[in-house]
Amino acid sequence: MDMKYLLSSVLVWSILLNAYGQSATNIDFTEFDLKNGLHVILHEDHSTPIVAVTVMYHVGSKNEAPSRTGMAHFFEHLLFEGSENIARGEFDHYVENAGGVLNANTSQDRTFYYELLPSNQLELGLWLESERMLHAKIQQIGIETQNEVVKEEKRQRVDNAPYGNMIAETMDACYDVHPYQWTPIGSMEHLDASTHDDFMDFYDTFYVPNNATLSIAGDMDLESAKQLVKKYFQDIPKGTKAIPRPTEVEPKRTEERRSIVYGKDRLPVVIQAYPIPAQGTPDYYAVDMLNQVLSGGASSRLNKSVVDEKQLALYCGAFSFGLEDPGVTFAFAMVNMGIEPSEVEAAMNEEFEKMKTQLITDRELQKLKNQIETQFVSGNSTMAGIAEELANYHTYFGDANLINTEIDRYLAVTPEDIQRVAKKYYDENTRATLYFLYQEEEEK
Repeated sequence: MDMKYLLSSVLVWSILLNAYGQSATNIDFTEFDLKNGLHVILHEDHSTPIVAVTVMYHVGSKNEAPSRTGMAHFFEHLLFEGSENIARGEFDHYVENAGGVLNANTSQDRTFYYELLPSNQLELGLWLESERMLHAKIQQIGIETQNEVVKEEKRQRVDNAPYGNMIAETMDACYDVHPYQWTPIGSMEHLDASTHDDFMDFYDTFYVPNNATLSIAGDMDLESAKQLVKKYFQDIPKGTKAIPRPTEVEPKRTEERRSIVYGKDRLPVVIQAYPIPAQGTPDYYAVDMLNQVLSGGASSRLNKSVVDEKQLALYCGAFSFGLEDPGVTFAFAMVNMGIEPSEVEAAMNEEFEKMKTQLITDRELQKLKNQIETQFVSGNSTMAGIAEELANYHTYFGDANLINTEIDRYLAVTPEDIQRVAKKYYDENTRATLYFLYQEEEEK
């Protein structure tokens, strides 16, 4: 979601964040729990006079009922509508008038809200987030307004965007029982059919302190920040409803699933999706590094072979869709005009087979390690990035200190590990293969 904010502020803050953010040094933090279950993480850094106030709710599209998909993403929008003490449309004005920016996003696994503020406005950010958690107004006028906003977002980003349905179609092909089969945008029909009671139940279930992590990073005094956190959050009641987590386990596929999706995009796209383990598991790190060998940069294997040497595709790559429950790898190619998709698919498979039969070179291993180190430095280079990573690691793994140690899990992966997971997970019998073709092909 892109909430309205001042473009000039975004540019200024982006410069500040990148210029003064953390380097690769150890990230120190303090964490504690309030009696209502809210987990709090504080990272003090005086390198620049800003503070990132963030709240991560452990709710995403996988927590939705199959007949009410899109609720988590809808609430990402709806909870900017206002509260008992904030008039409709005024939430973002508070932040903008203070010289800050704000935004939010929703994934399959969590919803994340943040404000980037001058450090003397820390209390404002805490007040705003406490209002969102305790006093949000779930009114029919706000529901109707945001319903139209979400529909317009879907029209722009899915219905009318180039290849906008790729992720949704691929996830639907990959999952039969797990709620990852739908994407966060969900179904507009489901939202239309939802009652006010449906929305209130979703809010009362998931947007509670015992399902949230408050993560703050930046220019602050820890003791003062602790007192402000308690002032605004400790009296918020703990949620009383059970917080549902999906228990469905996607069965292992024993036969490849193939499908063709027709649309208005003229260049064909080939997608091959393979099931992979959940993020944070030992094999996930090896799979993720395998995909970087295939797709990490101009000299990566898929780009070098399929794009540069054979000139079969404009782009060819692979990435790990790491999720809290077992996710998928997306290997995809945008096919050159006049080339058959099957030819591109065969060339991709040739590279996958090499990963199974040959160890990566020492040069590739060193490149991998360099890429991993760069990614971790980049991820921890802003206050917002640090706050989000601390919240992620606590929410998914119960260990915020992974912000300092997870890199070691990547660097411990060996060429033998990469070859092993290639054999284990890049199995043609478990994959879903999709061709996205121009509509006229169907008519022929």
